[in-house]
Amino acid sequence: MAEGKEQQEESQGGGKKLIILLLLLIIILGGAAAAYKFLVLDQQEKDQKEKKAEKIVEDIKNIENLGIPFDVGTFIVNLQDKDADRYLKITIVLDAQDEKVKSELEKRLPQVKDAITTLLFTKTSQELRTPEGIEELKEEILKRVNAILPIGGVKNVYFTEFVIQTA
Repeated sequence: MAEGKEQQEESQGGGKKLIILLLLLIIILGGAAAAYKFLVLDQQEKDQKEKKAEKIVEDIKNIENLGIPFDVGTFIVNLQDKDADRYLKITIVLDAQDEKVKSELEKRLPQVKDAITTLLFTKTSQELRTPEGIEELKEEILKRVNAILPIGGVKNVYFTEFVIQTA
């Protein structure tokens, strides 16, 4: 009988040890998760905020270094929406680096307009309704126009009119 009580006490002691080990494991994992959050995730958020701040500073510098405006004109195109007929009316002004680039733009204006028109035909109204979509369109226009010019030199794209209309 005495041996049965000792075995019972040992099994109860083993259960207590298991509970203590599980609690310690939970505390260690919780500490590791908290450390990861504070050391890694917070640093990533800080880095993203710094990148946004750098982009704002870069945009301000770009505004300060204005080039020569070149009015490409107004475009009215059908959008690629399947559910309804939608049209885009957009007026585009390019920011040329200098007079040489502006002169080159004037010479190649039909090619520039064709490249822009072709690009606009591929867009849907859904893509153009977000600020990200508009910025992406500006970047695509900038790349296409600079690819046409032998010397590049277009610094920015401005939309002075932007209307999406449903027929």
